[in-house]
Parts: sequence; C-alpha cells; structure tokens
Amino acid sequence: MPRWGRILRSRWWMPAFSLFLGALILGAFALGDDVESGLYGFAVMAVLAAVFAFGGRSETIRGLSGPGRDERWQLIDLRATAFAGSVVLTVMIGAWLYDIAQGGDGSPYALLLAISGVAYVVGVAIDRFRS
Repeated sequence: MPRWGRILRSRWWMPAFSLFLGALILGAFALGDDVESGLYGFAVMAVLAAVFAFGGRSETIRGLSGPGRDERWQLIDLRATAFAGSVVLTVMIGAWLYDIAQGGDGSPYALLLAISGVAYVVGVAIDRFRS
C-alpha cells in the first residue's frame, strides 16, 4: 500500500485532520480580528477530534474516521456524499433564486453552481472513460 494510503487509513488521520481544520479556522478568524470566534471554532473541532480519537467502540465513528472501512462503508460514504451534495445544490439554487428575486445578481451562488456543474460533467467524463 502506498504511503499516503497508510496515512489516510491510520486511526489518527481524522483526529489530526480535525485539529488541522480547527487551526485553520482559528487562523482565519484571527486574521479577521475575531480571535474569540476562532477559539470557539477550534474548540468545536478539538471536540470532534476527541470523538474520532476515543470513540472507537462505535461502528459509525469508526466508519466515519476511516480505518477498517470495507466495501459496505465505501458504499455508505458514496451515498452520503451524493445526498449531501444534493442538499447543498438545492440550497444553493434556492439562495440564488432568492438573491435574484431581491434584486441581487446571484453572486456568489451563480459561480458556485457553475463550478459544481462543470465538476459534475468532468466527473462523469472521467468515470465514463475509466469504465
């Protein structure tokens, strides 16, 4: 297995990644002169890291955190990702329409919707040529 594969399957990957995102959140808020909100965001991500690190008895947490995932969990992940993407796209379309109805130009929703549409077409094309 390649080195990255071993790292991504390590039980410490998700806790470390959660702390890394927490540090990015803290840094972004600090740059915006709102350290208090940044500390709150970091604390939330630290709690999530602790759940991933010490919640090993739960099959759901183990499935979310990566190590020991089998084909069943890969399918669950694929379906959950598709569901989340559908929800986000639906909300973005609604927000875009609402912004236009309020006299706005639809930004940044139009740009995000365009990017998601192009990404979908590229994904279909890549998968089509792979299979």
